Order: sequence, then C-alpha cells, then structure tokens
Amino acid sequence: MSIHAPHLLLRGPRRPAPDGIAFAPGLTLAPGRVHEICGPARRSLALRIAARMAGPVLWILPEWSPVRPNPCGFARTLAPGRLVYATPDRREDLLWSMEQGLRSGVVPLVVADLPEPPALTPVRRLHLAAEAGAGTGGAGPPLGLLLTPEGAAPGVETRWRMAPDHRPGDRGWHLARLRARSAPEGEWRLGT
Repeated sequence: MSIHAPHLLLRGPRRPAPDGIAFAPGLTLAPGRVHEICGPARRSLALRIAARMAGPVLWILPEWSPVRPNPCGFARTLAPGRLVYATPDRREDLLWSMEQGLRSGVVPLVVADLPEPPALTPVRRLHLAAEAGAGTGGAGPPLGLLLTPEGAAPGVETRWRMAPDHRPGDRGWHLARLRARSAPEGEWRLGT
C-alpha cells in the first residue's frame, strides 16, 4: 500500500478538545479559538466572560477610541486590576497585539475592541495564534474575543450579539447566538 499524503504521517497526536468556558447557564465558548461579540452591550458580555475566568485579561482598544471600560462601572463584576490595557495608535497594530497576546499563552483571555470587523486572513491568523498559545503558557489555550459594533467578521468560531433588555425592577440582557460552527442559532434572556 502506498501513501499519497505523507504529510499526514508527520502530524503530532491530536489533543483532546478542552472544556468550554461557561459564561451563562448551558452556554460555553471553546478556548483556543476566536469568537465575535457585537451589539450595544458587547463590552458587558466580554466583562461577564472575563469574570468567569481566572487570571489577567489583555484588553486591546484603539488609542483614539472615545469609549473605554469604566472600572467603577464594572468593579462589581470584575476586579479592575485584572485588566491590562493595550492602546495601539495604528489600526494594523490592533490585530497584531491580539495575535501576540494569544500566541504567548500568558493571559487566558485576549479582547480586541475593534471599530470594524477584520478580514478572513487576520481571523485565521488569530485562530492559529490561539492554538499555538495552548502549548506555551501552561494554563490551557487562551480565548480570543473580537468586539465589533455590528458583527460580520468572517471565520470566527461563534458570533454573539448582546443588547440591554431592562424591565421595571429587573436589569437583564438579550443574548443571541448568530453563528456557530457546532451549535444552532439561539436567543436567551440573561439576568444581572
């Protein structure tokens, strides 16, 4: 018998898929991958996810961005000292910073707060960096979150949209899974 694809014999053993990161009842995100969050409450969902993880969070946002996470506003959810901000002044350095953060494996969560969705090739590079970071940091594969106003980043593992859904006496959120490689679309109402 002859082998027509010898490169397949050179691959290392496939690692078992790590457990997902639970951020709401029955909802998880696959580590070692890049996910997208859009909508008016995208930063709130990213902070909610960060609160359910241990360790520091690398939060990347443009230097020129007028919107920044307010430590006084999220201190009840997440200790402000866990956030490490990177504020590149060039647009191309936003994704480069995220790629380096994921590849290092030093932080379990890397968040890039972007003004618009990235193209497919940079997203694929981010997935590869997250997979590489799984073997370097020692704490498991890092999770990457792309925050975009309206969504539509190609190649992401999942896409979520979160918006306020406050009612009298009850602060809540409307969460929708718009895209996922291994799960159907869905909608949920989350409490505070």
